[in-house]
Amino acid sequence: MTTAGLRERKKQRTRCALIDSAFALFQRKGFDATTVDEIAEAVDVSPRTFFRYFTSKEEVALSLLDDQLAALLAMVEQRPAEESVLTALRNAGMEVLRACEAGEDGFDPLRFESMQHLMSSNPALAAHAMEQGAARLTDLARVIGTRMGVDHLVDPRPYLVASIALCSIQTVVNAWRETEPDARSSDLLDRAFQLLGEGIDYPSAARPITG
Repeated sequence: MTTAGLRERKKQRTRCALIDSAFALFQRKGFDATTVDEIAEAVDVSPRTFFRYFTSKEEVALSLLDDQLAALLAMVEQRPAEESVLTALRNAGMEVLRACEAGEDGFDPLRFESMQHLMSSNPALAAHAMEQGAARLTDLARVIGTRMGVDHLVDPRPYLVASIALCSIQTVVNAWRETEPDARSSDLLDRAFQLLGEGIDYPSAARPITG
């Protein structure tokens, strides 16, 4: 093992320890009451060291989300070429969430459940999650453009689809979870894509006024 390899393994252990300690504190004290200093102290490192790994406690809480988004991009690219854009996104998204729920592909189901709870109970954290998803917008638009055979920098459709997938669907799934707290995230995502695939140009309920 080279010195560089040992250094990277140590950094990874420190990062994982910070995440573990942060979630333990979130569960015991609550997200808002937990401070960066407390997270760092639990791992016996300085706050300065903490900020070498994360910019904020929000980033720690959503560390799994970034892994999910990276997995989503990779899986969309791997979907069969004949699948339509929505079908590829739906299947890739379902695969990622089911892996999180089942503890497969390196995902921790307890950590996933804890993150979902944190987002549903903390509007500011949910907003931060939306910003984190939006940061991947260009990457997903590029992948969608490739599948469509268009340039995402010229054709606006890939950005539209990417925005719906990363922002709108996440918003509606979070809203549904408030009234269906026991529903699996993968089932809610499946329902959202099914409704989207059926079209959203719903007729007005207003009746014409007759004289």
